Amino acid sequence: MAEQRQRSLSTSGEALYQVLCLEKGCTHEDIKKSYRKLALKYHPDKNPENPDATDKFKEINNAHSILTDVTKRNIYDKYGSLGLYVSQQFGEENVNTYFMLSSWWAKGLFAICGLLTGCYFCCCLCCCCNCCCGKCKPRVPGEEDPDCYVSPEDLEEQIRTDMERDGDTPIALQPTSASEKTQLIGDGHRSYNTESYN
Repeated sequence: MAEQRQRSLSTSGEALYQVLCLEKGCTHEDIKKSYRKLALKYHPDKNPENPDATDKFKEINNAHSILTDVTKRNIYDKYGSLGLYVSQQFGEENVNTYFMLSSWWAKGLFAICGLLTGCYFCCCLCCCCNCCCGKCKPRVPGEEDPDCYVSPEDLEEQIRTDMERDGDTPIALQPTSASEKTQLIGDGHRSYNTESYN
């Protein structure tokens, strides 16, 4: 069995260009030309007796697929293979954020904030008081929320004032048969028509 080569992740962003025998600032057309030439040279069908040709062909295809994708190429040019790994793990849109938060000044700012707040004691205390014990505490399903309790007297009073304000009276009778139809009259009074239509 052939040994698998273990590569370390670089931040220089030059290895893929070297696989295609190109310089870092080359154009899209240069990448396409070099890929075609090297793919024909190392294609496994043209080199059946050379097992290294298959590995080289895979490397060429990988380099071509990354360098022809504009977003991946920009990430690779800026952050190298480590940037590509981060984009696979966290998404292409989060690469800049990851590298910004892993920079020395962001780590230093985080440490200074920790020292100034007493090792994050204030943040932890605020979070625990509000989320674990306070108003933001998660409610148990089925538990009555004390802020939403309305007494029956208050509810009846609210219904009475709503009815007086709207002038509507509630419908107290329901139709007794399936052929019975209800009609709403425009003056605010409701009535039932109990006559059946033929």
